[in-house]
Amino acid sequence: MPGMSEDPFVTHRGLLFTVAYEMLGSAADAEDVLQESWLRWADVDRGQVRDPRAYLVRIVTRQALNHLRTVSRRREDYVGEWLPEPLLTSPDVADDVELADNVSIAMLTVLETLLPTERAVFVLREVFDVPYDEIAEAVDKTPAAVRQIAHRAKDHVAARRPRVNVDRTEQAEVVAKFVAAVNSGDVQALMDVLAPDVVSVADGGGLVRGAARRPIVGAEKMARYLVGGLAKLDQPFVASAIWVNGQPGVRAEVAGELVGAVSVVVEDGRISRIFSIANPHKLAWLDEESALTR
Repeated sequence: MPGMSEDPFVTHRGLLFTVAYEMLGSAADAEDVLQESWLRWADVDRGQVRDPRAYLVRIVTRQALNHLRTVSRRREDYVGEWLPEPLLTSPDVADDVELADNVSIAMLTVLETLLPTERAVFVLREVFDVPYDEIAEAVDKTPAAVRQIAHRAKDHVAARRPRVNVDRTEQAEVVAKFVAAVNSGDVQALMDVLAPDVVSVADGGGLVRGAARRPIVGAEKMARYLVGGLAKLDQPFVASAIWVNGQPGVRAEVAGELVGAVSVVVEDGRISRIFSIANPHKLAWLDEESALTR
């Protein structure tokens, strides 16, 4: 009998996790989808499957769509801003620039504004380059309908995604300046690294004191809010640079305990958008690297 390592599900697990995570913005939900998909795959007559990779992507897409329809209702009751679950990734993910851009927190936040089927079609077509007829099978639409949905979703995303062309070195340098300014509590240094019209969005899930429930706009306002908040802590705070979702980002700790992750968008050498995830239920994936792949 063939060994477990030869099972196509195991071979393509990284890809399947990435598809589910891109569709759901939640690693925990993506893992649930993989569990459900594995149970379905276990019942399949492998002799009837011509292309296991395509077949598995189809199973995962269907399960993720079911999940997405359930969680979008749940998210309507969410307290404050909802942001995706951040993942600790290896610097290698950034080598595939297109994948890194598509799994970034900024991009996943934009994907949240699509309807479930639009999101599935966009992810499969734009991120994984799945042929229209295969997408049609996965989402139970005709290939013609899928083309229309893909076109609409692409326009929707293009109008909202950050149009940024920053190399990783520049982004890492800006993040390093931000980390140094936060650790020193220097308001002016923070203002120097923030764009004048910076927008900061925080997700505390209603569970974290000090996580703003509405976006904060403006460099001075943001710098004073951040430094003021840190000054109130009675335990040592440390920010450090890590890779979050294929991009240079920040890990925040209080007294050695993880309290948040930050992802940023850099434009013209300054931070134009800040995404802070502090909801403790969303931080479970920051201690071990996640394999994201296409």
